[in-house]
Amino acid sequence: MLTARGIEKYYGELHVLKGVDITIQKGEILSIVGSSGAGKTTLLHILGTLDKADKGEIFFNDLRVDQLKGKQLAEYRNRNAGFVFQFHHLLPEFSALENVCMPGWIAGQSGAALEKKANELLDRLGILNRASHRPAEMSGGEQQRVAVARALINGPAIIFADEPTGNLDSTNANELHKLFLQLRDEMQQTFVIVTHNEELAGMSDRILRLKDGHWEKEQA
Repeated sequence: MLTARGIEKYYGELHVLKGVDITIQKGEILSIVGSSGAGKTTLLHILGTLDKADKGEIFFNDLRVDQLKGKQLAEYRNRNAGFVFQFHHLLPEFSALENVCMPGWIAGQSGAALEKKANELLDRLGILNRASHRPAEMSGGEQQRVAVARALINGPAIIFADEPTGNLDSTNANELHKLFLQLRDEMQQTFVIVTHNEELAGMSDRILRLKDGHWEKEQA
């Protein structure tokens, strides 16, 4: 589904990614692990088009993603990529339902149909009873589930998750692990996850380890 070749990234004199290749298959959970500073988040952001590589190419099916710019890039990202971060980044003045709907509104989807889909996602994730609550009125685990629903609202091909359990206690982290597995099994949802959580990585279909800008060993 997504293929990247020869990805390189510099920050000044620091060579963070040194010719990384990766292929992501539909319906898999892929975890990227490694020590701090190995380039995991940088690679995730490049694959999700939140950042741009200095060298290399990225293909989504037959589309050359790294050459998209401006409105085309924004539309591609809105339709095909969902994001879940360590800190949920929910908008505090909006309800859970409104936060979930936000990417759909940006994509120009209609109100009634979008709200119905958002409610269905909140229900699937076990937090429909929190639809009218603002983030400050929810637990950390509930807020992260809202963030997952928001990532799913536009039916993205891939969800990119950056330390999604890093701000959760062990109970909520375990529940989020199970949720990712459930979404993969029931919806064939693809996940690319950067994590220090060995338990989450161990539940993935594949684990890739970054070290000094390279894969530590060959891809599975």
